[in-house]
Amino acid sequence: MNIDTKTPLTIGDQITADLRDWSLGDPEAFERILPQVYEDLHRLARAYLAREGREHTLQATALINEAYLRLSGSPVDWHNRAQFIGVTARVMRRILVDHGRQRRADKRGGDAPQVPLDEVLDGHCDPQTDLLALDQALDELARLDPDQARIVELRYFAGLTIAETATALEISPATVKREWTMARAWLFQRLSQRQPV
Repeated sequence: MNIDTKTPLTIGDQITADLRDWSLGDPEAFERILPQVYEDLHRLARAYLAREGREHTLQATALINEAYLRLSGSPVDWHNRAQFIGVTARVMRRILVDHGRQRRADKRGGDAPQVPLDEVLDGHCDPQTDLLALDQALDELARLDPDQARIVELRYFAGLTIAETATALEISPATVKREWTMARAWLFQRLSQRQPV
């Protein structure tokens, strides 16, 4: 990356430079990134755990640490902060889904709470939300329209704004709005068809 050393880097530019260094194998780059994004990651982890209700055993810091371990073990071509937060959100979602599956298996197939659809689609999730049902529906959406699934992950799970999502996906904000509306409608229809376990 060609950087003009005479012009000081903005925080966003520094994070981007550090993410690229991390992509290229510099393990110290993550140590420079973490203080700049830790509050975002902690907010994201707390939001996920709040959706899980009181039954979860993970704490926000443990979720962040597990996400870091998974991210550090797989090569990613990092581009910017929004992409990093989006990918981290996806990893956290996978961790919680795996954790939920394990809890279910431990209970020998016990019933999971039902999804309050209006809250899921408005982005205000009740603690009783069945993250597994939402995850399955999102996986189905990803097979049908990967772009819409990514928008849901970034908007709903990562909490990115329309503008941040557009930047992360390199599309226009108008496209994000349109695809977000269609994805929410599809998820509402799909989740409302699900029968209790």
